[in-house]
Amino acid sequence: MFLVCGEALFDFFSQPDSNGPLNKVGFQAVAGGSPFNVAVGLRRLGVDAAFFAGLSTDYLGRRLRAVLDEEGVRPDYLIDFDGPTTLSMVAVGADGSPVYSFRGEGCADRQLALEHLPKLDAQVRGLHFGSFSLAVQPIADTLLALVRRESDHRLISLDPNVRLNPAPSIELWRKQIAAFAEHAHLIKVSDEDLHLLYPQETPESVAQSWLNQRCQLVVLTRGREGATVFTRQHGTWSVPARKIVTADTVGAGDTFQAALITYLTENRHDTPEGLQSLSREAINDMLEFAVRAAAVTCTRVGPDLPYRNEVD
Repeated sequence: MFLVCGEALFDFFSQPDSNGPLNKVGFQAVAGGSPFNVAVGLRRLGVDAAFFAGLSTDYLGRRLRAVLDEEGVRPDYLIDFDGPTTLSMVAVGADGSPVYSFRGEGCADRQLALEHLPKLDAQVRGLHFGSFSLAVQPIADTLLALVRRESDHRLISLDPNVRLNPAPSIELWRKQIAAFAEHAHLIKVSDEDLHLLYPQETPESVAQSWLNQRCQLVVLTRGREGATVFTRQHGTWSVPARKIVTADTVGAGDTFQAALITYLTENRHDTPEGLQSLSREAINDMLEFAVRAAAVTCTRVGPDLPYRNEVD
C-alpha cells in the first residue's frame, strides 16, 4: 500500500463568459489538491492507497471524504478538523494551463501537527509528498518529521508542485524542497517548477545535486516535449509526449506521478532497494507508461484521472 500525504481541497473552475450580467460569475467545483489527486489516481490504476490528511467537518470536507470512499482510498489516516475546506480558484489559459488562486489560511488541510503523526505497519510500502503542504504550517513540519522518520524504511516519492499563492516566498520553497529532497528516493518535477525554484541552474545540475543524496531517480516532465529521466546508474535520456488534442493539463502531473508509483508497485520495485535495481529498460517502460496515463488526462477537462484499462 502507498500512503499519500498532504492537502485536499475543492478547485473552483471559472466557466466561459456568456452574455449574462457582469455581476455573476459561473464556477464548477471539483474535488482536488495534488496529493488528493495522486491518491485517487493510484486507486484508479489499481494500487492500494491511503491518504494522510486533515479534512474539514464542513459540507465540502464531507464531500471530499465521500469521494475518497467512493474511489476506494483507505480512510485510516484521515483526521477531522473544524476549520473550513481550502478553496482553489482556477482559470484555464488558452494553452490549457491552469492559473491558481488559493483561499486556505486556517483551513483544515493545514492543521496536521506532530501529535497526528501515524504509526505505520509493514503494509505501507512507500509514502508520497508534494505541493503546498510542503511549505505551509503546521503541516509542513509534520510531514517533514514523517519523511525523516520513514526514509530509511520505505520508498519516499516527492513532487514539489510549487504553488506560490498559498506560500509566496520562493526562498521558503527552496528551503523546504531541499529539506524533503534530502530524504526522497524518487523525485518528479516539472520544468516550470525547476525554472521557478532555480532559474539560474540547468536541470542537469539540479538533478545531479539530488542524485548525490538519497535520490535514485529524478524525472523531469516537460509538457508537450515529453519527459526526461536522470539516473545514478544508467545516464540521462528522454521519452516523447503522446500526440493528442489537449482539453487542459489540470491533473496531468498528478496522473504522471500516480503512474510512476503504479509501475513500481506492480513490478515489485516499490522499495528503496527495488528502485535502485531498476534496469534502463524498466525505467524507460515506466516513463512511457506515465506519459500514456498523463496523455489521457490531458484529453479531458479538469483533474479526471484515468482508469487502468484506459491507459493500457
